[in-house]
Amino acid sequence: MLTDPIADMLTRIRNAHLALHKEVNVPSSKMKVSLATILKQEGYVEDVVVNEGMITITLKYLEGRPVISGLKRVSTPGRRVYVGASDIPRVQNGLGICILSTSSGVLDGMTAHEKKVGGELLCEIW
Repeated sequence: MLTDPIADMLTRIRNAHLALHKEVNVPSSKMKVSLATILKQEGYVEDVVVNEGMITITLKYLEGRPVISGLKRVSTPGRRVYVGASDIPRVQNGLGICILSTSSGVLDGMTAHEKKVGGELLCEIW
């Protein structure tokens, strides 16, 4: 039984990038579909396809190097991290994104800042 499915998803993406795989399959949930959709919107992955119980994420490479150079889980089941709208961090001085779970849904840091909502800081990606 997994205790942290989001960390599992990020680890699968990290490991697939290190092995230079083209795709990675992740068990599906609403939260993970939202995370994968944000990754696609921000240009970190090529495509996201939701099948029966699985999400297939097509990874993106530029000149043979992965677009995602780092993934970090911030809020864990043992230590939840919440931020206000004015306290949303800048990742790698604006070169990365953070993803939050807010009352308006799962949003990236810039969108949450524009909507002036805070929430649980799920992860940082750069």
